[in-house]
Amino acid sequence: MKKLWNIMVVDDEEVMRESLAAWLREDGYTVDTAESGKDAIEKSKQKEYAIYFIDLKMPGGYDGIETMMEIRKILPDASIIIVTAYATVDTAITAMKEGAQEYIVKPCNPEEISLLVNRLIKIKNLQRENRILRKKLTKQYSFCDIISKNAKMMEIFSLVKEVASLRSTVLIQGESGTGKELIARAIHYSGDRATKPFVGVSCASLTESLLESELFGHEKGSFTGATGQKKGKFEIADGGTLFLDEIGDISPKLQMNLLRVLQERNFYRVGGTEQISVDVRVIAATNKDLGKAVREGTFRDDLFYRLNVINIHLPPLRERKEDIPLLVHHFIERISPELGKDVSDISEGALKILLNYNWPGNVRELENAVERAIVTSKSKMLIEEDFNFLGNGNTQGQKRWEIPEHMTLDEIENLAITTTLQRTHGNIKEAASILGVDRSTLYDRIKKYNLPRG
Repeated sequence: MKKLWNIMVVDDEEVMRESLAAWLREDGYTVDTAESGKDAIEKSKQKEYAIYFIDLKMPGGYDGIETMMEIRKILPDASIIIVTAYATVDTAITAMKEGAQEYIVKPCNPEEISLLVNRLIKIKNLQRENRILRKKLTKQYSFCDIISKNAKMMEIFSLVKEVASLRSTVLIQGESGTGKELIARAIHYSGDRATKPFVGVSCASLTESLLESELFGHEKGSFTGATGQKKGKFEIADGGTLFLDEIGDISPKLQMNLLRVLQERNFYRVGGTEQISVDVRVIAATNKDLGKAVREGTFRDDLFYRLNVINIHLPPLRERKEDIPLLVHHFIERISPELGKDVSDISEGALKILLNYNWPGNVRELENAVERAIVTSKSKMLIEEDFNFLGNGNTQGQKRWEIPEHMTLDEIENLAITTTLQRTHGNIKEAASILGVDRSTLYDRIKKYNLPRG
């Protein structure tokens, strides 16, 4: 295992440099040397070193602290030991503050050096094993970019595989942020339509006329602004899958049009006379109770039965909390490099906060929370303070909120949106996720109540 970890000794004094390197080589380590900070930095660009011994005082160019700071930019996980013949409290504090793991005084004791390196290597081996195990766990519990070890989710994964190559329509139900589109994509890419288009449409973000044009296309001159012929999503998705998100929000007229397409597999563009036939599998999703909407008369029962051939109901995150650690580590590994942040882990205390939180915005809210914590984090590990924006982290045992007397429904909605926007510092995506609505719906409410964003 010693061969896995390279060590570098940086010292302008040849005797000190070579004697320290010789001691380490006798212990079985691969050791390189550098006579200056500049030399060490250049060599670090060519080869990865796990541990550095760096002399504090080096004439010309970079001193020990400056060398350490430059090396950290190249190899942030390297362990750095500052070596000096002039030990003072101030220099020790400075070295440790800037990120040195240890601070030792010349002349060095070979036995002390061996024990120190052995301890650092043990830590690195454990960290490496943890990373490998975490990746194995993520792979074991990952299906088409969906990560879970929850029993209900495992049943859904099995169902997805069974129905992937069927033509039958699928209705995916679940709260906002549970991953309905991910399941839709998993169905598409697990079946025989995988090489064909996957086309998604948010039915809540467009007006009736715009959504009709978006789905079925239009002919030139069919309405003001129609300067040319346009293909709709049904045509674009021919041979593949059309994903209709927020299907519960479409108007009665579009419900009738959609029913006809599902029954006959053909349609007309807006303003057109040519009948267009397509081979499209429809997957619909909603966070609404369509059964209740049918009973209330706001959603056609015949369309509901057409869509509900295969039903998938995604559990909210609060019902699959065993997935939170897996998801958190997955988000850290993916988001940290995207943000250019050196965050690689989360403390037990911080993870406990996330496990105790109720996650009204589900997996999407969790992802947003981890990203926000990474942005503001000051260390390699996310800690409790990084999640202060979640409050005390426990929404399960809190006192039930009482609605103030004489408040109208509009006033309650206004208060809920205002409070959430303040909590998320005006982040519309995060606020919409917490409130369980589409972003376009939240924008409409902000405009309706003339609310500030933050």
